[in-house]
Amino acid sequence: MSDAVENLNYIAGAWVGAASGATFEDRNPADPRDLIGLFPDSGAADVATAVAAVKAAWPAWAAASPEVRADALFKAADIMARRADAIAAELTREEGKTITEARNEARRIAANFRLYAGEALRLNGETYPSEAGQLVLSVRQPVGVVAVITPWNFPLSMAARKIAPALAAGNGVVFKPSEITPLMGQRLVEVLLEAGIPAGLIALVQGRGPSVGRAITAEPGIDALTFTGSYAVGKAIQASLSTDTRCQLEMGGKNATIVLADADLAKAAAVIERGAFGLTGQACTGTSRVLVARPLYEALVEKLAATAKAIKVGPGTADGVKMGPLATEAQYEKVLAYIEIAKAEGGRIVAGGESLRATDPALAEGYFVSPAVIADLPADSRLLREEIFGPVVAIRAIDTLDEAIAIADDTEYGLAVSLVTNDLSAVLRFTRETRHGIVKVNSPTSGVALNAPFGGFKHSSNQTAKEQGGATVMDFYSRIKSIYLGA
Repeated sequence: MSDAVENLNYIAGAWVGAASGATFEDRNPADPRDLIGLFPDSGAADVATAVAAVKAAWPAWAAASPEVRADALFKAADIMARRADAIAAELTREEGKTITEARNEARRIAANFRLYAGEALRLNGETYPSEAGQLVLSVRQPVGVVAVITPWNFPLSMAARKIAPALAAGNGVVFKPSEITPLMGQRLVEVLLEAGIPAGLIALVQGRGPSVGRAITAEPGIDALTFTGSYAVGKAIQASLSTDTRCQLEMGGKNATIVLADADLAKAAAVIERGAFGLTGQACTGTSRVLVARPLYEALVEKLAATAKAIKVGPGTADGVKMGPLATEAQYEKVLAYIEIAKAEGGRIVAGGESLRATDPALAEGYFVSPAVIADLPADSRLLREEIFGPVVAIRAIDTLDEAIAIADDTEYGLAVSLVTNDLSAVLRFTRETRHGIVKVNSPTSGVALNAPFGGFKHSSNQTAKEQGGATVMDFYSRIKSIYLGA
């Protein structure tokens, strides 16, 4: 539907193709006939060149004053704010989320840049009581070359909340965006370069995970690596790194919303709708399980079914659309496969779970499915335990808060969980006892404050350092050096 535009890597201060000359295609999930562009399909040679260039550039940036680093990030925030709507339109075309969701994400990037611009000025050390004639203090210094590997579901915000603190602390960055959303990676780098980030300090290396990702983890010049994605990939990354490479991994989730008997039904349904069906269910913090007190079970099933059926699905820029396509054909096939698993397990499909290609001619080319609500699944159902990453919510009845907490915690993940209730004593027990890194009350499992620490327990994170959160995250991007000064 559109002419292919060939895009480039940014390495050593120049826009270049892959050393091999290979490229890959970037297509619109709402209509894969729409070719967005061609991007470099990079490999180990490109990674090695990128790392060497960043390694040469970062000491000058580390020596720059905090004001210089802060000023560049403040300028990036202003540029991003001006371009947010234009970039959001490209984000909808590339990833599929609705234009409202895309604008929210694009505008949030400016806030991220401003937050970490401030942190560049607050990289404080401490002084410590010591013996007479001696001053003991600590200072923060950059780690060095930071590799940033990001997913496709939040291609702007995930990248910004890793790259911005890395730069604020005085590091250089080798950035590999997802091959599903390469244009968003390019746009973010363009904004940073226009803001005055020095040539060579950041490298953009496009390409597929098995080639570029593996080359990054094998590269000895990497001092730290931060990754968000699946547990399987994260586990492989950590195993491949040397022991002296810092590693921060944020991975999957199987998040539950618990609804107690005193909950307001309309509020509970609204909380679950946003958590389960927002962003087409493609959020690591999205709601995929609902554990509801038995007296409310049938009423909530009926309410959620009506809610799901009322959601208009279509291209993210179309009027009235509340849910866009799945991001890839693989995600589309995966969601439909889980619907079949639910049927085989005896689940009751009370709404959705259908491919819309055959039923709506306007959606015949895209990766569209209707939001699904599934009831009456057995306790050992795969849909209650495995991450689906799509607009599918499974509902199960519970009799006590103890039972709900036990079921919510009974997965390999521990990212986000929420509780809908007006019972303060239940809230206090729930927030204390559940084994999740993000615990919410009367609000969806998805959606987080950019200045609050983000991260899960168990297989949701390697738990070495929290992601985002203002000063908290700077512990990952800086080293603490203790200095003893004698007279």
